[in-house]
Amino acid sequence: MMGKVKEAVYSTFTSFGLYEDVVAGSIKCRTRHLDIFSGSGSVGLESLSRGVRHCTFVDMAEDCCSTCERNIEKCGFDGWNEGGVGSGIGEEGEPVAKVVCADAFRALRQPETVGIDPNAKYDLVTLCPPYEEIVYADLINAVANSVLVTEDTVILIEYPVELGCLPHAIVREDGGVLVGVRNRKYGRTVIAMYIVNPTGEREDCQSRPEEFITI
Repeated sequence: MMGKVKEAVYSTFTSFGLYEDVVAGSIKCRTRHLDIFSGSGSVGLESLSRGVRHCTFVDMAEDCCSTCERNIEKCGFDGWNEGGVGSGIGEEGEPVAKVVCADAFRALRQPETVGIDPNAKYDLVTLCPPYEEIVYADLINAVANSVLVTEDTVILIEYPVELGCLPHAIVREDGGVLVGVRNRKYGRTVIAMYIVNPTGEREDCQSRPEEFITI
């Protein structure tokens, strides 16, 4: 993700309340981030620098995973969180960051087979795939129906302008829906954001059908 795009994206995430303090004291933020096609880890590391509780990085390239692990260590995110009531994690805690070397589709559809807890839920999922190597319809289907997303999960999908435009609403297999809340063009890159089964808790994360047109 380009620097100017990342700046705009994280400003939007902040407005959605993904990085706000939710508990006074030791637990600042409960947001859990799943970074698919993580590459060197720059997207997830930016989230960690803004205070998310945990980030899982997924990439199928071993060299990318190795680089990501080194960057996590250099940035000081190789520690552990403590568990506790209301933290959403077990009493023994979980690592601040975890790197999974696996196919993105398998991680989303069968997370338990690649070492991701299928009961774990993520508040933020980012997908920045290599444009020419992905069938976007399959990718959208995989993330929309993944057991790793839940109500009010924010999903970001980066795609090329040549693709046209992603749909404003995506219906899940269980009857739920992903509602489009942003669709912005940055040069050749388009960033679409969705919210899963919105409850209204994220006040600034509102449906914007007018943005989901070919641009």
